[in-house]
Amino acid sequence: MAENTLQYRWIVRLVTNLKQLLKDEMAFVAGDLLWYPVQVEHPPAPCQAPDAMVVLGRPDGDRGSYKQWEEDNMAPQVVFEILSPSNTMSEMAAKQQFYEQYGVLEMFFYNPQSHDFWGYQRAAATDRFVLVTPLHLPWTSPLLNIRFERSGDGLVLYHPDGEPFKEPGELFAERDLARQERDRALAKLRELGIDPETL
Repeated sequence: MAENTLQYRWIVRLVTNLKQLLKDEMAFVAGDLLWYPVQVEHPPAPCQAPDAMVVLGRPDGDRGSYKQWEEDNMAPQVVFEILSPSNTMSEMAAKQQFYEQYGVLEMFFYNPQSHDFWGYQRAAATDRFVLVTPLHLPWTSPLLNIRFERSGDGLVLYHPDGEPFKEPGELFAERDLARQERDRALAKLRELGIDPETL
């Protein structure tokens, strides 16, 4: 769960933009959802709730949790953690170890207050993780084709077409503007005696 509005905004922005990015593909994107990688006879089962996760190859839809054994045993390939002031480095190290152990291919950690960023990409040849730091930026995710850059305001993510990740409110504003422009164009056609339905 988010501890502050800045962390919450980052989580919502990530999930919204990742869903938009992958809307035409078979992909499950979730935020703050418990992921259980293995089924156990005796609880507690190992689990984590990444702030955002992407599972390519699994259908979108509602779930109470992500139980990997019910999902063709597919682990999330990409996870994001947005840090809050109460997070500790030992807690993040434990999450990194969990993600590495259970098959994550790319993991990213970002503190929107301090702008600290780091990530790991699993190298296919060695199955070991390669560190991604601000020194490597700009950097493009091989799996999602999204670009990570650093600006004066911190981390910025870009869609493959170069558009920055946007706040949900910005996306709604753009949609509303497009509708207004469409309505004006339709009204102009009607003024000219053209029925838009016949076009």
